[in-house]
Amino acid sequence: MNQGQVTRYPVTDRVREALAVSRRGAQELLPEEEWAQKLARSEALKVPLRIKLGLDPTAPDIHVGHTVVLNKMRQLQDLGHQVIFLIGDFTSMIGDPSGRNTTRPPLTAEQIRLNAETYYKQASLVLDPARTEIRYNSEWSDPLGARGMIQLAARYTVARMMERDDFNKRFREGQSISVHEFLYPLMQGYDSVALKSDLELGGTDQKFNLLMGRHLQQEYGQEPQCILTMPLLEGLDGVEKMSKSKNNYIGINEDPNTMFAKVLSISDDLMWRWYPLLSFRTEAEVAALRAEIEGGRNPKDAKVLLAREITARFHSASAADAAEQDFVNRSRGGVPDDIPEVQLGGAPLGIAALLKQAGLAPSSSEANRLVDGGGVRIDSATVSDKGLKLQPGTYVVQVGKRKFARVTLTA
Repeated sequence: MNQGQVTRYPVTDRVREALAVSRRGAQELLPEEEWAQKLARSEALKVPLRIKLGLDPTAPDIHVGHTVVLNKMRQLQDLGHQVIFLIGDFTSMIGDPSGRNTTRPPLTAEQIRLNAETYYKQASLVLDPARTEIRYNSEWSDPLGARGMIQLAARYTVARMMERDDFNKRFREGQSISVHEFLYPLMQGYDSVALKSDLELGGTDQKFNLLMGRHLQQEYGQEPQCILTMPLLEGLDGVEKMSKSKNNYIGINEDPNTMFAKVLSISDDLMWRWYPLLSFRTEAEVAALRAEIEGGRNPKDAKVLLAREITARFHSASAADAAEQDFVNRSRGGVPDDIPEVQLGGAPLGIAALLKQAGLAPSSSEANRLVDGGGVRIDSATVSDKGLKLQPGTYVVQVGKRKFARVTLTA
């Protein structure tokens, strides 16, 4: 707190409840005592706290791993606080070096604009748009100018900057570090000054940048923000961080059936790591559910509840119902009601060519590999012969667990 500020506010049951909501699933809450006092003051004076989350629109799509911090924002929003969804249109042009061993290529202004257009729309599936303040950091970063940038840079030392793990590692390994990369944490910290934030959220990889916000707020005579870091969500494999490049992700724009089935595919251990980060059920509800599973209830029941909740959040309750029924049908070997209809000619047609032309395999070689692996069915019968040729007719073709097509083949 600011020097000279001695007023202490009572930590009531409501404050303790808000503190528990803040801590749930979090990696770190720093400094916790300061946050408790901010919550207590907010309750006593009936003044909402300002809670900031900054995201650089580096890609147009969000997966559920990105929603971990958004979920926490929504929980704090539901406690009555003011959340600020900050789009880093200025900082995107620098490129965040966090966790990287090479300089991140900056985005063009047009790329940033296009990505930002879809970012908030997707985030609004988690946040309450009516109670969310949307800001762009170009509002205060552009007017800063060269003089202001130099004055800002004077408030931090190179030695402190080099304490950052990724900078230090790159320096020791002889990897290049561009001067403009030092500006990124400074500009992210300055966002907290401009917004007068009380709390900033981020992933564990953002801790240095979040602490920069505290430092700069003190430099500018403001009460420093607290910081709350959330774990990086493990992907479907339960090993690597969720990432499109690792193909272990669930996109929030994916269709309900795929989303539901992907959640059902995770391990039981991973399910319990996902619950505190992705579910809005209370800690007591999750603890009771876990006790039931440990008492003999099928773990799949808990997984279905999580799959339904996530699917309903990004689609609807009715879509979650339909996705569950679709999953049940498929697990029993049934065919979904709504599958693509494909018209093909050239019968008799080889199975590999049919799979490729029907869009069920990217290439003939991949189609042959799928047949070898027992992953192809025609009218519920597994295909084992790569030399199979199909005569004119209509066939239900299945690849793996989730790809179907009703193929009508003509001569």
